[in-house]
Amino acid sequence: MTESTQLSSLPPATPDIPADLPPHRLSLVVPLYNEEDNVDPLLERVHLALNPYPYPWEVVIVDDGSSDNTVPNLEKAAKRYGPHVRIVALMRNFKQTAAMQAGLDAARGDVIVTMDGDLQNDPIDIPRMVGRLLREDLDLVAGWRKNRKDGMILRKIPSKIANRLIARITGVHLQDYGCSLKAFRASAGMGLHAKGGGWMPARHGNRPRSNFRPNKRPSGQTS
Repeated sequence: MTESTQLSSLPPATPDIPADLPPHRLSLVVPLYNEEDNVDPLLERVHLALNPYPYPWEVVIVDDGSSDNTVPNLEKAAKRYGPHVRIVALMRNFKQTAAMQAGLDAARGDVIVTMDGDLQNDPIDIPRMVGRLLREDLDLVAGWRKNRKDGMILRKIPSKIANRLIARITGVHLQDYGCSLKAFRASAGMGLHAKGGGWMPARHGNRPRSNFRPNKRPSGQTS
């Protein structure tokens, strides 16, 4: 069982839906592994953020072979909320990268948002990220962990080194490749590769690498 992030630890929030969102279908993809205590808080926060959404949306929850009650809790929640809560249950633990890919394969939206299931990324940020993606005609809006509390030696320094190395190799510069909170067009999905739980925009299927259009916004993630 993983440590649960309770809704009480998240700041109070009011849904902020941009008024000029272009028409689209939204898919939120969330991998979970042994997160039985986070199922209800996660879906409650997602619905707080997206209930007023003006266009069709779905949340695709991928259970990565959990050994606890994550799947039964998901099934109960899906019955409460309705068919827009979709469950992809993997037969065993394939790790986060494969679980995320399974969710992307199942997603039906033309705009896709990915995030972790422990609520360290706040779903309340999703409408603003999608609004920026579509209004500014971008391919990707990537969150970054503004107030990380990881240990400097064990996590922050290796992360900075990895970010610089990936940016040098790909030519695409993001603040934090390891942050799972990202919004992108499904048409750009061929240019996104899972790497250590984050999504690396290595290339775009129909654009030269230099024309890939990312942007960044800080995430509420704190660890």
